[in-house]
Amino acid sequence: MISYGHSNHTGELGAMAADFKKKFNDDYYTMATLNGTLLLGEAMAKAKSSNPVAVAKALEGLSVKSFAGDAMMRGSDHQLQQSMFVTKWQKADKKYPYSVENTGYTFVPIKQMDPYVASTPTSCQMKRPSAG
Repeated sequence: MISYGHSNHTGELGAMAADFKKKFNDDYYTMATLNGTLLLGEAMAKAKSSNPVAVAKALEGLSVKSFAGDAMMRGSDHQLQQSMFVTKWQKADKKYPYSVENTGYTFVPIKQMDPYVASTPTSCQMKRPSAG
């Protein structure tokens, strides 16, 4: 599978996932919400506003330190450029212990691709709202 994360992150994200599992008895599989929250906070601070148009403009080209390196909001189409992981589905073990949906299996990271490798071209001609 190719995704922006995997089941066995360590550090702060691993701790967040473990806390989420403990509190909700569910997997924290939407790790991109962390990047989105970081970007939103930075964009609001940069715009000095919570106005959606001002925040959207401030997002363009904005970078944050994500759980997997730098993540940047591409200005031309507002697509997040972030690391991607190639993973494989296998039995959980001592090295990769997280049991996805309590199946006894897990997504194991095989390769991490930096954003410049994972990025694809765009032909998007995004229409931006006016400030007024």
